[in-house]
Amino acid sequence: MMGCWILNEGLSVVLVLSWLGVNFYLFIDTFCWYEKEESFHYTRVILGSTLAWARASALCLNFNSMLILIPISRNLISFIRGTSICCRGPWRRQLDRNLKFHKLVAYGIAVNATIHVVAHFFNLERYHWSQSEEAEGLLAALSKLGNTPNESYLNPVRTFPTNTTTELLRTIAGVTGLAISLALVLIMTSSTEFIRQVSYELFWYTHHVFIVFFLSLAIHGTGRIVRGQTQDSLSLHNVTFCRDHYAEWQTAAQCPVPQFSGKEPSAWKWVLGPVVLYACERIIRFWRFQQEVVITKVISHPSGVLELHMKKRGFKMAPGQYILMQCPAISSLEWHPFTLTSAPQEDFFSVHIQAAGDWTAALLEAFGAEAQALQKPWSLPRLAVDGPYGAALTDVFHYPVSVCIAAGIGVTPFAALLKSIWYKCSEAQTPLKLSKVYFYWICRDTRAFEWFADLLLSLETRMSEQGKIHFLSYHIFLTGWDENQAVHIALHWDENTDVITGLKQKTFYGRPNWNNEFKQIAYNHPSSSIGVFFCGPKALSKTLQRMCRFYSSADPRGVHFYYNKESF
Repeated sequence: MMGCWILNEGLSVVLVLSWLGVNFYLFIDTFCWYEKEESFHYTRVILGSTLAWARASALCLNFNSMLILIPISRNLISFIRGTSICCRGPWRRQLDRNLKFHKLVAYGIAVNATIHVVAHFFNLERYHWSQSEEAEGLLAALSKLGNTPNESYLNPVRTFPTNTTTELLRTIAGVTGLAISLALVLIMTSSTEFIRQVSYELFWYTHHVFIVFFLSLAIHGTGRIVRGQTQDSLSLHNVTFCRDHYAEWQTAAQCPVPQFSGKEPSAWKWVLGPVVLYACERIIRFWRFQQEVVITKVISHPSGVLELHMKKRGFKMAPGQYILMQCPAISSLEWHPFTLTSAPQEDFFSVHIQAAGDWTAALLEAFGAEAQALQKPWSLPRLAVDGPYGAALTDVFHYPVSVCIAAGIGVTPFAALLKSIWYKCSEAQTPLKLSKVYFYWICRDTRAFEWFADLLLSLETRMSEQGKIHFLSYHIFLTGWDENQAVHIALHWDENTDVITGLKQKTFYGRPNWNNEFKQIAYNHPSSSIGVFFCGPKALSKTLQRMCRFYSSADPRGVHFYYNKESF
């Protein structure tokens, strides 16, 4: 009865196929051009088809280098997200996959760079061999061009005894090619998930080698090692006739010596726009870094979570957005993303931070979270804030029904959402497309409920007062407890309130049965578009994505689940 249809993923496939299609088109079109182009006929005599392999991969490398910076231009993406006329529905959700597209393009760069390097290794060997005594005929004649005045060379390797590696490293193309390769290897190897988890700082610092990559790429082509026949020479020297009369080039008027030149460099034309765009992005970030951030309140929760209340001039946010924070006292270069837990209606913005690495642990220590008494606001280290930026959760209000699922500290994005719901319900004149919210929170430790229970209790009370008790259905699941906690729960059982949270809704013990949950939601809303929003580990994300596919109807008039995952 239920199909496997989900528009969200289909558009992802369209995006990937479009990217692959453009790459294949550029590669095949360029390859065929260099295989047939008359001005490179003599170059092909020496290099063969590896000329086309090198040039086609170079063009695809330029194309992907043009794209690589766009997905990480956060201000541009936030602007596009805010332009609802230009970016609606499923296409809007693709903006949340900006980092995945960034990685995909990076793989494209790596593949094309590898093809380009390997092809040029073969080219270099063929240039070298064509200067040997074994080379004869047209091949030998072409390699000897440039030895006499008024001749331009075709073969950059001038003598056979030349050490090609040493000679290559004396050229602009050789030096910049080596720099591009080393920069790419450093960036790719330090971007693996293992490195990011073990040392985020290493990932952060080595990623900035991209500056070397782009500078080297822009000037790489100025070496003009690969050369072709000039247009003036082609008009005087008929390749079809003269290639068989190479012995008469010096004497025959109809076959003058062919003249060669390097192709005009074009890589800078591909990357100039995105580089300027990204430079503007960094200027905006630097300007925001200079703006003062006032810390108004610091709260240390018993669950090891630090809550910071801040103010900043001109700061405007929407539920579900995130900011980038920097603490110069810890690191002057590192920026880390944190979801906002305050509502737009509040006169401050807040984040909840849990120690999950070296930087966050150092931040909690700097703010005295481990000490018995917190530091006074004026004695706290300075913070810089960049943002806010849009995220998937900002689309919650665009669906008639939304399912919000959090695991552990992943609940923080939903704090702002629930607060915003509380305020919107308090404003009687605010029309809402959203008519039903299902909220699931899976947590291992009971202490993690402490800072969030007050918000749920307040929201529960407000909904009850306004007769909207069915607007929000929340389900809290505790996945870890010991014998003492079980005894405490049994002794203090209350029919009206939950022992752990103090809420009317009872806490469930164990993990949710997602088949049952999705089946019930689909039954309750048979013809609705349902947004599913998740923040948590990858394993659970895959399960939820599979549930969305399975319980979405094949009938366009049926229920459809649209999966959205928080990512930074």
